[in-house]
Amino acid sequence: MARRILLVEDDAGLRLTLTHRLAGEGYEVETAPDGEEGLRRATGRAFDLVILDVMLPGMSGFDVCRELRRSALATPVLILTARGEVVDRVVGLKLGADDYLTKPFAMAELLARVEVRLRRRAEGVVLYRFGSVEVDLRATAVRRAGRPVELSAKEFRLLHFFITHRGATLGRDELLDGVWGRDAMPTPRTVDVHVAWLRRKLEEDARRPQYFLTVHGFGYKFLG
Repeated sequence: MARRILLVEDDAGLRLTLTHRLAGEGYEVETAPDGEEGLRRATGRAFDLVILDVMLPGMSGFDVCRELRRSALATPVLILTARGEVVDRVVGLKLGADDYLTKPFAMAELLARVEVRLRRRAEGVVLYRFGSVEVDLRATAVRRAGRPVELSAKEFRLLHFFITHRGATLGRDELLDGVWGRDAMPTPRTVDVHVAWLRRKLEEDARRPQYFLTVHGFGYKFLG
């Protein structure tokens, strides 16, 4: 499955150039020309990386980054801007950005930074906790209140996908693609059933979930 990047850049020429270059490297790229659209897209589906310009019309890149972190979205953010002052880099990093690249830049450096961010995301955290649940991603083991929880392979893959896209609203088709794969033949109902199983095993009260939330008319959001 190709890694998905969201590029938020108001310069149409640069947006087109970067899209073609990233696509040529095998990434799946979506774009947004302003901050409002970028925020809507970033919170509306799962991305592996957001490349975010700061000087955007209307809502600035700093504002977008702030709102992404307020919404608990854990997607890495690479800020791309003409601002080179130290104070701006500090502001971006304090708002939750993971990296900072100043224009003009060499394309090779951008691609290297993208690769590093995606590799670190893939390596990710080894131990993840939410509520009374502890997930060992390397050992594929789950404990709740100190007691082992048995998950099927697909349940664990779904949990892992939720964790790596924490805070994003995920459609059923997107979950099917990310967990079961494009060549599999499950139905959207398959997602609902597996989410129900995760809730029963990991939520304090499956009828009033705190972590695996339903987004009516679309899909689910994980807020662990």
